[in-house]
Amino acid sequence: MAKIDDLHKIATRLRIHCLRMTTAAGSGHPTSCLSAADLAACLFFSEMRWNTQDPQDPANDEFVLSKGHAAPLLWAAYAEAGIIPIESLLDLRKITSDLEGHPTPRMPWVKAATGSLGQGLSVGTGMAIAQRLDKSPARTFVLMGDGECAEGQVWEAAADAALWKLRNLVALVDVNRLGQSGPTMHQHDLAALARKFRAFGWDALVIDGHKIDKILAALKLAGKKGLPTVILARTIKGKGVSFVEDKNGWHGRPLKADELARALEEIGSLPEIDSRRLIHKPKPFKKRSLAGSTEFPLTAYTEKTATRLAYGNALLKLGKVNPAVLAIDGDVKNSTYADKFFESFPGRSLEAFIDEQNMISLGVGLAAKGYIPFIATFAAFLSRAHDQIRMAAYSFSNIKVCGSHVGVSIGEDGPSQMGLEDLAIFRPIPGCVVLYPSDAVCSEACVAAAAAHKGMCYIRTSRPATPILYGPGETFPIGGSKVLRKNEGDAVTVIAAGITVHEAIKAFEALRKEGLGLRIIDAYSVAPLDSATILREIAETGGRALVVEDHYAAGGLGEAVASVLAGRVAFKHLCIRELPRSGKPDELMERFGISASHIALAARELLGR
Repeated sequence: MAKIDDLHKIATRLRIHCLRMTTAAGSGHPTSCLSAADLAACLFFSEMRWNTQDPQDPANDEFVLSKGHAAPLLWAAYAEAGIIPIESLLDLRKITSDLEGHPTPRMPWVKAATGSLGQGLSVGTGMAIAQRLDKSPARTFVLMGDGECAEGQVWEAAADAALWKLRNLVALVDVNRLGQSGPTMHQHDLAALARKFRAFGWDALVIDGHKIDKILAALKLAGKKGLPTVILARTIKGKGVSFVEDKNGWHGRPLKADELARALEEIGSLPEIDSRRLIHKPKPFKKRSLAGSTEFPLTAYTEKTATRLAYGNALLKLGKVNPAVLAIDGDVKNSTYADKFFESFPGRSLEAFIDEQNMISLGVGLAAKGYIPFIATFAAFLSRAHDQIRMAAYSFSNIKVCGSHVGVSIGEDGPSQMGLEDLAIFRPIPGCVVLYPSDAVCSEACVAAAAAHKGMCYIRTSRPATPILYGPGETFPIGGSKVLRKNEGDAVTVIAAGITVHEAIKAFEALRKEGLGLRIIDAYSVAPLDSATILREIAETGGRALVVEDHYAAGGLGEAVASVLAGRVAFKHLCIRELPRSGKPDELMERFGISASHIALAARELLGR
């Protein structure tokens, strides 16, 4: 009984902190915090095992706040745990503070950014998988909102977690009935949510989310059936403040000063309790070392080879020298050639099936625990996961993504399968490295470079087999490029990447017969771009530049080069400018204006011929 009283006091303190800090900030979501305060008190100060001195302790239970708008509740819990000073809570949302409006890893205890709803369960699933790989006794807890359970990604994660029988994964759903603009889908029909989770293979427990004894009892049952567990907690939005309880229109609305005074009068004074004494430290656990190399010998390719095949070869080699490397694939591993890794390292391979959103967030969770996930699918399907990619960047995540089957050069499968927007997805992501190899040697080197780089990387691979341009000793540093053809008196500089490098070489051969020289740059590093080399080579060819790419006009290599040139030189951009169709690769590149003949024509036009 004393423990329940203590947790009641902590929950009250959490509520008071949340009200005060959001009023001080003049923004935030206090009512969403009030509904989950009892759940947070029981989690952080009873159930979880965590070392408050070290957020990276491998013995720690992990926590993901999927309903990221309740960040004040998380900051309040950390303050009560002694991780941050209580007075710092009043700095919520200030530009000088790491206590942001939605959590990001600027706060070391936050392992993944949340707030774009529906992603936290996938991240938690990734963390739980990592704990299993580590043979750790720790668990992962995810606090969700009922509104986000309308997101399809939640059910992608639920299906995978059940398939993998992640008994160390516990989701708590704060079923407070109200969303941002009105009632949630099921409101307080917890039975409906329970049916859904059970249908997906979860153990589902339904409780009153404001009764401490019921919360503690449910947490004790979590995982006992050998399944992932969801605790569906019926709560009241705005709990503890009568004039906002269960009332629409208070989402994202802090109390004014006079309203805060009324609310605090209802809740009462801040209870006296040292919350830190209720924290349970974990038993020591030593994680196996994931240290490994990111270097491996490049294959001495001699015959035409698809860069997607070289990706698979390189991933396999990388797996042999680095135990941290994992492969995640979206049911296309026999086309991305990740199947080579799957066959050799089944324990480090995850078939995510056709759930691109989930697999990106799974990777974020795995990366947060020290693994290096290589995630592959067709580039076209990554557009489904744009938001997850964006949130991975805000998580400072170390995921590596490979998009294959890019551009019209894939051929007969048609436009639905052609990745033509992918560079525009990844190039704007802050800090994301974008690599686009033109041959198999470069492709293998790009995999090694991506593994060595700390941060998000995107590797763009092509479907057709292409000639070998480089020897196995060639290096391909991030931010570099290769000048493939260069002669005195060259008239035009062609900047290309991937499949169009080979078209540029064909154009070079054709124009050489006319006495016209092309200088060709393989801009394999699209981001960061080798601006210095590009500007130098263009200056040496009279300021005439031509970019050719198998991508739409917006957001790709052409715009990257244009931003460097800043209108200072004559510039032509060959790219895909209309909706493509099925056909043979050579036919499609010719029809849509990126073939050797179009490169030659554009070069002549730049010279006024």
